[in-house]
Amino acid sequence: MSAALEPGWLNVLQEEFEKDYMKNLKSFLLQEKESGKTIFPKGADIFNAFNHTPFDQVEVVILGQDPYHGVGQAHGLSFSVQKGVTVPPSLKNIYKELADDMEGFQIPSHGNLTQWADEGVLLLNATLTVRAHEPGSHQGKGWEAFTDQAISQLSKQKEGLVFLLWGRFAQNKAILIDEQKHTIIKSAHPSPFSAYNGFFGSKPFSKTNSILVAHGKKPVNWQIS
Repeated sequence: MSAALEPGWLNVLQEEFEKDYMKNLKSFLLQEKESGKTIFPKGADIFNAFNHTPFDQVEVVILGQDPYHGVGQAHGLSFSVQKGVTVPPSLKNIYKELADDMEGFQIPSHGNLTQWADEGVLLLNATLTVRAHEPGSHQGKGWEAFTDQAISQLSKQKEGLVFLLWGRFAQNKAILIDEQKHTIIKSAHPSPFSAYNGFFGSKPFSKTNSILVAHGKKPVNWQIS
């Protein structure tokens, strides 16, 4: 699995691939395939978050929980779906908040967030695969240890990052982040079940850009074409 990882990430995560949990995870995924289960995203897309946002270029982290489990949705970036697929409710709410938060933001016609990833926004799910139509089906199989290590390495080796932690699950990852070196912005999750409990009006995107600029960094262009 490690061969597909961007060199900067491979440098900091290589040891993880030799650990027992990762070998067990690999065996589990092979077993899933051999038993005829469909897994999302496809193999080439599993590490997309890392490959679109090299370790050296990460400036912002948006943490998700699980890949989407519907056909054609997941492609390795949290909250993002492939073009041609209906924009999911949480992402619709993210766009709604963006339009309220960032002057001139035009809501895109699709849900592909690759442009953010290429801008230095790491769109990382805690679990990187899922069984088709079975949300949470690959949780607790090892992915969380791997992605926790990714967050820890970012915290240790970089400075001035902004972590957007939406909802309780993401906020539980705050223990991995050194708040002396980085900024954490917390709010409710953008899901329709919780967006009105503190996601709408939280202005995470303008706050993020203000923090980046204060650190002498380039603001994110949140507009997606």
